[in-house]
Amino acid sequence: MTLPPATLRDPSVHPAPSRSWRLVVSLAIGVYLAAVVMPPLAGPPPASELAGAMMQPLRPLVGLLHLGHGYRFFAPNPGPGHTIRWTLTRTDGVTLTGSIPDAVTDRPRLLYHRRFMVSEKIATLVPPLDAPADVRDAAKRDWGPLVRGVATNVLRTHGDGRLSLELVEHYLPAPDEVLAGTVEPDVVTPLGVYERRGEVGR
Repeated sequence: MTLPPATLRDPSVHPAPSRSWRLVVSLAIGVYLAAVVMPPLAGPPPASELAGAMMQPLRPLVGLLHLGHGYRFFAPNPGPGHTIRWTLTRTDGVTLTGSIPDAVTDRPRLLYHRRFMVSEKIATLVPPLDAPADVRDAAKRDWGPLVRGVATNVLRTHGDGRLSLELVEHYLPAPDEVLAGTVEPDVVTPLGVYERRGEVGR
């Protein structure tokens, strides 16, 4: 058997990491793993309050590393889904309609999932219709730029005109509701009317 060169076997040349250094590295790995695991556990209800409390000190790191992914969309108890429904009356008089995402036209499937995340992100920022006016006005400062971006993209793709956008929340019925025929209707929230120059109405 051939032994490695003496310099590789000499601890004075390649000393082992100190115990404190190994502790720091282990702690960093543990914090990173916690930042990966906690966001889906501390997601929207029915998440536990304990998971939410454990998530609080990790929020800056989760935000910095973009680890707040929406894994819970596919959990055993997902919440309602959301789409953005649009109606475009073009300057030539033609009226077009569509939705974001669109399972038929959004190909490849990855494009559908990316647009699905756009509508879900906007849905997290838009308050319900019965929220106080000051709450809705404050929230619009967050979701307004995102919706204007969606409007700009639709107008660029389909032509100039007046574009009406609505957020549609698709209620997810329980099996007994389906059997009883008591499925609740979708909830529609207006997002405004847009033209190339920006928002022109609500």
